[in-house]
Amino acid sequence: MSVVVGEGDGDRDGERLHRALLARVVEPGDEICGRWLRERGAGEVARCLTGHGERLPGVTDTRWTGLRARADRADPRRDLAVARESGTRFVCPGDAEWPAQLDDLGDAGPVGLWVRGLPSLRMWALRSVAVVGARACTEYGAHMASTLGAGLAERGWVVVSGGAYGVDGAAHRGALGAGGATVAVLACGVDRPYPPGHTRLIDRIAEQGLVVGELPPGDHPTPSRFILRNRVIAALTRGTVVVEAAHRSGALVTARAAQRLGRFTMGVPGPATSGLSAGVHELLRGEAVLVTDAAEVAELVGDMGELAPARRGPVLPRDLLEPAAARVLAALPAQEAVSPREIAEGAGTSEDDAVARLYELRSLGFVERHGDGWKLTRQAVVSVGTDRGRR
Repeated sequence: MSVVVGEGDGDRDGERLHRALLARVVEPGDEICGRWLRERGAGEVARCLTGHGERLPGVTDTRWTGLRARADRADPRRDLAVARESGTRFVCPGDAEWPAQLDDLGDAGPVGLWVRGLPSLRMWALRSVAVVGARACTEYGAHMASTLGAGLAERGWVVVSGGAYGVDGAAHRGALGAGGATVAVLACGVDRPYPPGHTRLIDRIAEQGLVVGELPPGDHPTPSRFILRNRVIAALTRGTVVVEAAHRSGALVTARAAQRLGRFTMGVPGPATSGLSAGVHELLRGEAVLVTDAAEVAELVGDMGELAPARRGPVLPRDLLEPAAARVLAALPAQEAVSPREIAEGAGTSEDDAVARLYELRSLGFVERHGDGWKLTRQAVVSVGTDRGRR
């Protein structure tokens, strides 16, 4: 059909209609179309594509013919009506709900986004983290993704992923299970859940969160659309966490897009022998940051003061001793009893001080007296041995 623009040209409804047409005509991430939009505006580009203006530069005759054929078949008014019937809205640059960070994509940015769900996409995107990874993930990968999703949601972060099998689905379920917020960015129409096996999950995300996509209602996914979708995930969020990814994983495309955009890039390490973690380890050898839980992610992408707790091994009883008493305890050998003089020499103190410390240690159950000598108790042998093993 041809889009005839009358009095409404230039207002938000006219802009939305023109961009809805372009969403049907051009593929996501088309930088040539992005340049047309930047230089001429959506109305002029729509008029040219529907035969009411000049041929636009930068494409071959064959490509222009293909775009014109798509434009002739497009029916943006119908697409917008179908979207409304399914509870979907079309959000465009300039709208109050448009996330400004998507503009970082430049000419490769979306012409608009179809949004299914009640919350404001702009507000949710302000405090969001992407969790992505392998579709054919291991139990470890699914566990880590689910735990990260739940932990981030509990900390008030929106979990963004692609709705796919494996890591994506686990991250979404973790956030939903914690009663938190999650967004699925699809490579197809948001009214056509993909993969089909995740229809119930994606419907639940739409009820509790948001389902987002660049493609108009009913449109299907293709391999290239999956790859191009990942740039939206990267741009929409404050940072991207990769949980299990082989060397050629699409999750690495998301991570590298995040790096180009100046977003935080993180990786969850896996076994050194796992091919599914090889891509993550490659990222970690570069500029990505190693993370192991939601607290570490929040510390990196969050505001000042959102610090992860300090990590250390278990506190042992000997850790609570004063330094002088700890030196005396360390001077006792593991097996035989020794004299206070030998202990004092080993601890670098006087014999009287050593004796005083030994009685203190005996009251705490660390040492026992054998005649004129002193010896470690069984409890102390275990404690000292564990501590020496940590050094």
